[in-house]
Amino acid sequence: MDQITQFLPAINPAWYWVLSVFVVVFITVLANFFARRFLHIIAQKLNKNDNQWDDVFIEAAQRPLSWIIWIIGITFAADIIYTETSAPLFLAAQPLREVGILVCLTWFLLRLIKGAEAMLIDPDHEDGDTIDRHTAEAIGKLLRMAVFITAALVLLQTLGFSISGVLAFGGVGGIAIGFAAKDLLANFFGGLIVYLDRPFVVGDWIRSPDKQLEGTVEKIGWRMTQIRTFDKRPLYVPNSVFTSIIVENPSRMTNRRIYETIGVRYKDVGQMNQIVEAVRGMLMQHEEIDSKQTLIVNFNEFADSSVDFFVYTFTKTTNWVKFHEIKQDVLLKIAHIIEQHHAEIAFPTTTIVLPDSPDTAEVLKRSGHVATEALS
Repeated sequence: MDQITQFLPAINPAWYWVLSVFVVVFITVLANFFARRFLHIIAQKLNKNDNQWDDVFIEAAQRPLSWIIWIIGITFAADIIYTETSAPLFLAAQPLREVGILVCLTWFLLRLIKGAEAMLIDPDHEDGDTIDRHTAEAIGKLLRMAVFITAALVLLQTLGFSISGVLAFGGVGGIAIGFAAKDLLANFFGGLIVYLDRPFVVGDWIRSPDKQLEGTVEKIGWRMTQIRTFDKRPLYVPNSVFTSIIVENPSRMTNRRIYETIGVRYKDVGQMNQIVEAVRGMLMQHEEIDSKQTLIVNFNEFADSSVDFFVYTFTKTTNWVKFHEIKQDVLLKIAHIIEQHHAEIAFPTTTIVLPDSPDTAEVLKRSGHVATEALS
């Protein structure tokens, strides 16, 4: 200690501030080093538990905290230099420090939101209730927008601008922009409603009886939704449309329905009861038919050229391709059952009954004679 005391008088007192700047920078380097090491050790310890939120927080804080330490250290060194030299360049140290800290805090919040969003949509995430990917993305976008707006207002206040004046100007400008971009705003809020209500998500097959709209959802944006039609054409639908139309989502059906009417010949009406019972039993035993759902097989109509019974049942699968395979199998088995009961499936026929009388024979004879003359 005595050696240090003896050494200091040997230094020109006018250069004490240089030593002070060196000490501040050296302390900044040490603080940054120890802060990074501390966060690294904490992160390693927290990785051992099942809570993922602390991991997200530490990951988001590492780089912004390092920058804050550097900003504080460098700007304090600049304050020392300004005190000794009065150089105008170093006069900006304090506002730069405030702006830098604000930027770093904003950066931290954005990283935190991004990390939380990634965690919530991670398929391996098991901490708490699961959340839909598009809902998480929508909430993340809203939070980022709120952070940006708040940071911008605080930054303006820090730089000496009047926030009240900015808000007043923003209110007037917002009205003008609202009138000029009402369709854009309608699409924005339409997209927000889609994100929050979730009538469909990416990958769903949707259609609307109100519009010529049917296909698979490929992308849900803030302004429009992209749908791929079944002939592979892209369809771009403004989000505001979904607030005023009925949207059907077949992808969320629990079963697919088989509803068919089969007719047999009138002369086979005596076998109708046995056919109906056999078809009902076949459906009850079919491994792809959901017997817990409504299952109806009944004779229901004397049609023009057939006696009809209908089949009303549901498959277990909702897959479009597999459904048609099951339906084909059911229809072929119904045809086989009809054949087993020595009946036939009817087709449209017309029977002409002519009275057996001399007048009728004479009419037919004359008709044939006229036809022969016409051909000759």
